[in-house]
Amino acid sequence: MRALIAAALAVCLAAPADAADKITVGFISTLTGPGGLTGTKSREGMLLGLEVLGGRIGGLPVVFLSEDDQQKPEIGRQIAEKYILQDKADVIVGGGFSNVLLAIEGVVAKEKMPIISANAGPSQLAGKDCSPYFFSTSWQGDNYAEAMGAALAKRGVKNPYLLAPNYVAGRDVLTGFKRSFNGPLSGEVYTPLTQLDFAAELAAVRAANPGALFVFYPGGLGIQFLKQWAQSGLGEKIPLYTAYTIDVTTLPAIGDAATGSELTSFWSAELDTPANKKFVAAYRQKYDGPPMEYAAQSYDAIMLLDAAVRSLGGKIEDRAAFVEAIRHAKFDSVRGNFHFANDGFPTQDFYLEKIVRGADGKPTIKLEEKVLADYSNAYTKECPLK
Repeated sequence: MRALIAAALAVCLAAPADAADKITVGFISTLTGPGGLTGTKSREGMLLGLEVLGGRIGGLPVVFLSEDDQQKPEIGRQIAEKYILQDKADVIVGGGFSNVLLAIEGVVAKEKMPIISANAGPSQLAGKDCSPYFFSTSWQGDNYAEAMGAALAKRGVKNPYLLAPNYVAGRDVLTGFKRSFNGPLSGEVYTPLTQLDFAAELAAVRAANPGALFVFYPGGLGIQFLKQWAQSGLGEKIPLYTAYTIDVTTLPAIGDAATGSELTSFWSAELDTPANKKFVAAYRQKYDGPPMEYAAQSYDAIMLLDAAVRSLGGKIEDRAAFVEAIRHAKFDSVRGNFHFANDGFPTQDFYLEKIVRGADGKPTIKLEEKVLADYSNAYTKECPLK
């Protein structure tokens, strides 16, 4: 079941078996099925980061392990146990979906070893239940929706209708929207995580006639929803706003159906930072296409680890010291502003983007404005960590 991807394979094979002479990174994410896009792009970002660093993290040769959790918590848990007990991993990285990440984190925390989420940001790991071993290079799950809710409240949008899949992240996203929008809704509906036919939900939206529709449908779910949204004709009278739904990989499949809709993000390929310019150029050269958030936040995970291991002089055997080195690591993030809040989630800026027609006539994502500055999450005050 396991696919072993060894960064700088020749170096790794030549390295001694002693743990002090290498670092083993265990990557776990969803790589197949409707949600597989998240994991594959995340893995691309990490492998690119390793390539940029010459196959070493903090000077240590790298063994990079990769497995598909199949979007199943029990599979994710089994992989984490295997990485820890059999492969002697030094750090676990990944976390495509929140329900799987929670299962993985429970295993890793017992070992008092670091885990870095490069995607999912469940509220259960923020606030009062924060863990000293957990870190995120992405966002807390409410963040994008909080940014969108704040933007729509400022615009005076009335009675939005909310749609999301019924799992941890779906509930977190809509909770975040409601927290910052703080106004009446015309509807709030959760659909099964595997549902791909949204005819009934679109009929309900039509009947409600809301002032706007806000949706969270990641990966393949978003493609299916937006295609059906376009076919329904509802976009002609109801503005569409999204979080974690439209990105550079799903946009070509969605096509004109996305034009005019708006989204929020912590990152854009247009951000003018040296680290971002380097990342975007390297990604385009290696993968012959534009990067996306999943790759950007995962690339940052590797750069974070590099800074942490380097600060220890490569001495990662002391897990407590390794964890603290990650917490205080200083590195140049692709997003510019980045530092950890006390609960291990990032403090960063959030932006509003819009789908417009590019010079080639095709839909493209255009950076509009910053909507939240130096923002972490609503739960940090409840976290006992300092």
